[in-house]
Amino acid sequence: MQNPSLPRLLLLSFTLISVFNQVLGDEGFCSAPSILDQTDSSSKPLYWKVTSPTLSPSHLQDLPGFTRSVYRRDHALITPESHVFSPLPDWTNTLGAYLITPAIGSHFVMYLAKMQENSRSGLPPNDVERLIFVTQGAVTLTNSSGISNKLVVDSYAYFPPNFDNSLKCDGSATLVVFERRYAFLDNHITEQIVGSTDKQPLLETPGEVFELRKLLPASMPYDFNIHIMDFQPGEFLNVKEVHYNQHGLLLLEGQGIYRLGDSWYPVQAGDVIWMAPFVPQWYAALGKTRSRYLLYKDKTQPRGTACKCWDFDPYLLDATI
Repeated sequence: MQNPSLPRLLLLSFTLISVFNQVLGDEGFCSAPSILDQTDSSSKPLYWKVTSPTLSPSHLQDLPGFTRSVYRRDHALITPESHVFSPLPDWTNTLGAYLITPAIGSHFVMYLAKMQENSRSGLPPNDVERLIFVTQGAVTLTNSSGISNKLVVDSYAYFPPNFDNSLKCDGSATLVVFERRYAFLDNHITEQIVGSTDKQPLLETPGEVFELRKLLPASMPYDFNIHIMDFQPGEFLNVKEVHYNQHGLLLLEGQGIYRLGDSWYPVQAGDVIWMAPFVPQWYAALGKTRSRYLLYKDKTQPRGTACKCWDFDPYLLDATI
């Protein structure tokens, strides 16, 4: 067979480059036209890409079956086009998408809750603690004492196990919810906490360049924490982490590359990652804007052998926690 001529090879190269440019767009991988893209970025709501990702089902009509989601033994990447929403049990007018559960190998639950007009939250099962973080809209929190707080985007609330409270939404709101069965300790209790990211102090990160905030106290009663981590474009983790903790991560802003085990994944706002204990992990921020992610992290100290029964318990802790 005769080799293709140089002009034909050049034409093929220019065609492929044109196709890649259309797919990648001006702002990075997996971008697609959006009404929100037509407005100035400063006028867009905070975390708008979490609820309006650049890669959503409406942008995949010409790519049936395509997803960036991946599941492995020690990690998973769950991208927006893979979310499956259904009514949340005991919540009214609310759809939920479970992203991380013990079925994947975790000892916590992470899900999205999309509250609609006149919606109300339900309570978690007995002995299960909960943290909610608002990524879109606003909700009103009322506890058993009748005290109310309005939670807007970037606000959060932590509820101790068996704590009576209610979240109400008059319009629409999207929440990230973390739940786990609490590991009780003698003479230690947790309390309700209501706050916002911007009110939390920046913490020291020796040897690292990212900015770190913690949403919960780093004290013995609290058996997990939620970190907010900010990376400027080009910044990356110095330590190639391998550790006991497991994580649940939601990328709130920006885009980058995540190493999990031996695999490297392009990630962007709206993506969720589960990391098992001891999986090698590393992140670098790409693009032109800040990367920010919300990270669930369990505590490193042993908490006894509180939960050794494994049958039919969706919030079960690992027996070594």
